[in-house]
Amino acid sequence: MSSPQRTRVRTEPGQRRVRVYLGGKLVADTKRPVYVWEIPYYPTYYIPVADILAELVKDGPGERSPSRGDSVAYTVRVDGAEAKGAALRYEDSPVEELRDLVRLEWDAMDAWFEEDEEIFTHPRNPYHRVDILPSSRHVRIEVDGVTVAESSNARLLFETSLPVRYYLPKTHVRMDLLEPTETTTHCPYKGEAEYWSVRVNGKTHKDLAWSYPRPLPESARIIGLVCFYDEKVDVYVDGVLQEKPKTPFA
Repeated sequence: MSSPQRTRVRTEPGQRRVRVYLGGKLVADTKRPVYVWEIPYYPTYYIPVADILAELVKDGPGERSPSRGDSVAYTVRVDGAEAKGAALRYEDSPVEELRDLVRLEWDAMDAWFEEDEEIFTHPRNPYHRVDILPSSRHVRIEVDGVTVAESSNARLLFETSLPVRYYLPKTHVRMDLLEPTETTTHCPYKGEAEYWSVRVNGKTHKDLAWSYPRPLPESARIIGLVCFYDEKVDVYVDGVLQEKPKTPFA
């Protein structure tokens, strides 16, 4: 029996200038980045080896990918700063486009820029949309049978491949039931979020709600509004209970 055919990794040339820093020093500066979808949900940047300004010191064999093939790992060194194993090259990859590129480990670097704007978490997917629309639909959020938020002045956030999110003004949320936590997350399209747990009927539901106090400019419409995980609460829209979406956050 023949082995199943491997799925070819998707690549696409980018047009944005991409710069990468480590220890305040420039590691890479390219106008020829390549989007590589290692997973279906979002891409990472691969950078032409000619546009790597740091020293790459070979460590030995790196990770092996069923689609990209064998890699070699390198330590990244630049003006006294070092990130061990933070670069990979697939010089003999079955995907020809990858052979002269370098993959820098995102979190091992200190900062990434597209043009002159710092980006976070991962590159923005050029096929990903976030639309935020005002809505007069009546939205009510219940947790364990207790109404914790209710509004006819929500902002509905529609994001590619995710369920609609209902962002509600704090004045329409039972903030007395919310307890701030130390959890933060970062979205490349919205910015950094802060979280609350919800305490009802003597039970604490950890990190059930979040808000973006300082969202990125393109998501300014949700500044300071509160959103709940649809997957974990009961959402009523115009009196109709919504089906809980099935997502990795469930």
